[in-house]
Amino acid sequence: MPRARNDGCELYYERVGDGECVVFLPEAGLGAWSWGWQQAVVGPYESLVVDPRGTGRSNAGDDYGVPTLADDVEAVLRDAGVRSAHLVGHGLGGAVALAYARRHNRARSLTLVSTPASGAVVDTDALARLFEPAWPEVAFSNAYVGVAPRDEIEGWRDLDDADPPARERLFDAYAAFDPGALYELTTPALVLGAMDSPVVPKSACEMLATGLPRGEYERLEGRHLAHLEHSVAVNDRLVEFLDSV
Repeated sequence: MPRARNDGCELYYERVGDGECVVFLPEAGLGAWSWGWQQAVVGPYESLVVDPRGTGRSNAGDDYGVPTLADDVEAVLRDAGVRSAHLVGHGLGGAVALAYARRHNRARSLTLVSTPASGAVVDTDALARLFEPAWPEVAFSNAYVGVAPRDEIEGWRDLDDADPPARERLFDAYAAFDPGALYELTTPALVLGAMDSPVVPKSACEMLATGLPRGEYERLEGRHLAHLEHSVAVNDRLVEFLDSV
């Protein structure tokens, strides 16, 4: 099983497929399962899914700041021998992708799902409810809650999600996130804002796209895990964007 090391922390990742590499970075506390609706359908690209520190099969660490999480991604790509990659991040994962593009030079594009222009607008109380029994109400629209594969998802979550101490550290890192001057980030970026996310207001996603010199904004129907609920539309748009880059 492939593992990389950074700052004394062992990081687990998985690779599937061939072609240019697409790296998937999950929301704070969520495991790699949350990209299962995208990971297998990005051919002809290779997909690489990272377990952030404190999550899934990666070790816990002392520092959970967004810059350190971005350096973790660099350690994974270096270990995997990936010279350039498209980064796809959800929530905190999108913040890490932005920090990565500022700190390192392997990012070919950024796809940012429900990612704000500043962590100050993140409703961490709503994010915490994503880890409580009524989590589908935060994750999905009312129409989808009754048909979502809840039992299957909860099985994956038991295996992959971060434990409470690491989760709190990740939440704190997300709330403190500051992307710096957006005009300096010239990597092509697609920002997908969920229309009804209780965690990140869509206006913050629009602001992010507007501030990025090569940013595009598109809205998603649904709540905070809209990329699961509307995976077919998201996958089509993601592959279209990757092809354009």
